[in-house]
Order: sequence, then structure tokens, then C-alpha cells
Amino acid sequence: MSIMKVNRKKRRYLFLLVCFGLMHPVMAQESGSVFNFLNLPVSAHSTALGGKNISLVEDDISLAMQNPALLTDISNHTVGFTFMNYMQGCNTGAVAYSQQVGNRGAWGAHVQFVGYGSTKETLLSGEIVGEFSPLDLCFAGQYSHILSERWAGGVTAKFIYSHYGPYTSYALAADLGLNYYDDEADFSVSIAARNLGGQVKSFAEKRDRLPADLEVGFTKSLGHAPIRFSITMVDLTRWTQDDYFTTGSKLKAGSIFINHFVLGAEFLPSDKFYVGLGYNFRRGYEMTAAGSSHAAGLSFGGGVNLKRLKLGIAYAKYHVSAPTLAFTLAYNFQK
Repeated sequence: MSIMKVNRKKRRYLFLLVCFGLMHPVMAQESGSVFNFLNLPVSAHSTALGGKNISLVEDDISLAMQNPALLTDISNHTVGFTFMNYMQGCNTGAVAYSQQVGNRGAWGAHVQFVGYGSTKETLLSGEIVGEFSPLDLCFAGQYSHILSERWAGGVTAKFIYSHYGPYTSYALAADLGLNYYDDEADFSVSIAARNLGGQVKSFAEKRDRLPADLEVGFTKSLGHAPIRFSITMVDLTRWTQDDYFTTGSKLKAGSIFINHFVLGAEFLPSDKFYVGLGYNFRRGYEMTAAGSSHAAGLSFGGGVNLKRLKLGIAYAKYHVSAPTLAFTLAYNFQK
């Protein structure tokens, strides 16, 4: 074995050790956090499959925003845009760009935003003194590298900013991701640690935690059948009753366990079209507990994948007041 191959192996294992070493602090995170808009999906494809998916290997730039290890699968010079009407007067979305670096690397950048519309500014006395527009923003840069024939790793650096009238806060964070993909078996498994970091400037004197999360995902097709399944495990550092929204009743241990799962299934009649269905157990429980039974936890959607243009639309429910529609549009400028 040549010295170059040995050095490549050392660099590969060093990268894996650093990734898993940085994931370890997530285990210490407690419940209660700010910047929770970071948990909203920024992909119509992901929304259709339950809102969380880190293992789907597709030429879809919106999926790489949830796991930077997937960025190497995106076509060179791709621009993507996602928009979702979160609730009345509140909209969220993202804009992303990716570019390949050599034969093994890729970099990208994206901006995630949530706009809450215009809100009246009122004193404790009830006097209205003006209006303000609450806003959440996340500016991110990504890099991904093919570590071997089946392994890829990536990192996302984030600058997070929130502005609510006279109150502002910003933070620095990072996402780390690894993906294993067997093309012949059409099997993918990923692990991602998301939102590792902290506030640089807090809203008040006390600094709050970021919504750090550890996720594991699997995606597998059924042989020659045009069907593909995904299982994503989320919130893997939170296993106590206090981490869940309740209405006075205690959540059973079995319910706490199942609430960590997001299931997704796709029908793929061709490589240019998909129809997806998903179920998010955690969201289904919270929506039902909040008084909503209409499609609680259920989501569905579809998309078209043309040579340069990709379109996606999905339905889900994230709030009792209104359903949510997500749209994704991407275009590849490569000649």
C-alpha cells in the first residue's frame, strides 16, 4: 500500500473521529431552546416524507440542507428555492446554491428565513405605539467530501439571527453529517448532528440553548419494485417526559419511544416522478394533544425531476390553526 493511500485512510478516519467527537456534546443538551425555526423543513420532498429525512440520496439541493453529507450528489451550479406557508401571516422558506469542487468535493450556501408579518407594538397599559415585523434568519455555508466509494461527510456552518421588535439575538452553530450509500442495493444510512453551538448575543441576560439534535436515517428501495421506504430517528438525546408537550397526563414509555420515529414511503413510477407519503409520530402526538385530529402527523406530496428543472409540492400540518403547503423549485445552470 502506498504512502499516499495510507495518508488518505488516516485523513478519512480522522474526519470520522472529529465528526463523532463533536457530536458527543449533543448528548448533554437539555430541553428548552431558542431558534426553533431551524427545525422547520426546507424541502417539499422532505415535508412529504414526514418533515425529516437525512438519508435520501437524490439530486435535490433542498435535501442537502438537512444533511451536508448529501451535497456531493447535487449537480454542479444548482439553485433551489423552497417556500412554505407556515400559518396565517407567517411564511418560511430557503434559498440555496451548490457547486462541485474537483472530483470529490462540493460546497454550497443557503439562507433560511421565517417572516411573521406585521405585529402591533403595545405597552403594558394597552397603548399601541407602533408596529414591528418579527424575523428569523439563518445564513449557512456547506462543504461535503467523498471519503471513499460509499462514504461521504459534510459540515455546515451557520450564523443565526432573530429580531423581535426591540429584542435581537444571534448565534453560531454547525451541522455535521455522514452518509453511507450502496448504489447497487439502493441502500443509504446517515447520521447527522444538527445545530451544535450557542448564542453570541442573547435576548436577555440568560443565554438559551440551541435546538441541538442527533438524527439517524435509513432509506431502502424494494428491489425492482418502484417503492422506496425511509425511516428517520430524531431527538435521540431527549428521552424524558419533560421533553414532550402534554395536557396533564403522563406519556407512556412506549409513546416516548415511538415519538422518535418519522416514516416515509415513495412510489417511483419513473426516475422523473415521485409521490410521497409520510407520518411523523412526534408531530401527530403533539397536534392531537393540542386538539387537532385532522391529518395529525400525516403528510404527502409529489414532484417532477426533469433534466435541469425540479418541482415539488407537499402538504402537512404544523399548527392547529391552518394546514401547510410547501413548494420547492430548483434549476441546474450547468452547460
